[in-house]
Amino acid sequence: MIFDPTMYCSCTKTAERDGDEPLTLDGAGLWVGVLSRGSCLLEGCEKPGQSGDVLLGAAPLTLVPRSDCHLVAVRLTGYCVDGFLVRLGEARWADGASCPGAAELLARLQGSSAPAMAYALLCAVGKADETTRPLPALVAAAVEAIRQNYMALYGVEELSEQLRVTKSHLVRAFKQALGVPPGKYLTGVRIEAVKTLLLADEYNLDTIAGLTGFSGANYLCRVFKREVGVSPAAWRAAAAPPPVVPKLPPRSNEMFV
Repeated sequence: MIFDPTMYCSCTKTAERDGDEPLTLDGAGLWVGVLSRGSCLLEGCEKPGQSGDVLLGAAPLTLVPRSDCHLVAVRLTGYCVDGFLVRLGEARWADGASCPGAAELLARLQGSSAPAMAYALLCAVGKADETTRPLPALVAAAVEAIRQNYMALYGVEELSEQLRVTKSHLVRAFKQALGVPPGKYLTGVRIEAVKTLLLADEYNLDTIAGLTGFSGANYLCRVFKREVGVSPAAWRAAAAPPPVVPKLPPRSNEMFV
């Protein structure tokens, strides 16, 4: 294979803990986890994790539950992961509200190590520090409005009307705080949602477009190709788990003439 996507991002290990026993996550790479129940301490981190929080950090990570907990985690490796770790710094708990697709992607990676799915998870947690940033009130309100209503939001004009500010003022404040205009951010949130739905085979492109705020399948395909670099169909095919190949019975040592 000339191009091996696992060099850039792949899932190399999974872990799950249900109960109140300590857990140590080891090995090279980035551990991403979701705490779906309880409260848990992360050694070296002052803030305890609460239900819904996302775990991010390089091994070794020692987790000590404060109550009955349920945690699902995966270890990611590859060149993209290495770059992510450089910017991440210390291991931490992040607010799961900033990456709503992470929990479902983690659940799917428990049964499949598809590189595209691992990369989608890395992209989902790439914004996991947004809620920890001291955002201006207007920008924080805009981010919340986009994430809560991206499927029905017409565009930046409608968003600015909802927030009772001019479009130019909203764009200027948003870009200054987050580095991208609100329209670009809205598109990114929609693309995240599209990727999550593409992982479910029961949704066709027309349905996905309707669920994520795109006017139709053709427009969805154009925007997806522009933002991701491949078509939705190609991304879905790459993210699908490999087919199960039945093992052949062992060859007999007998020789027939």
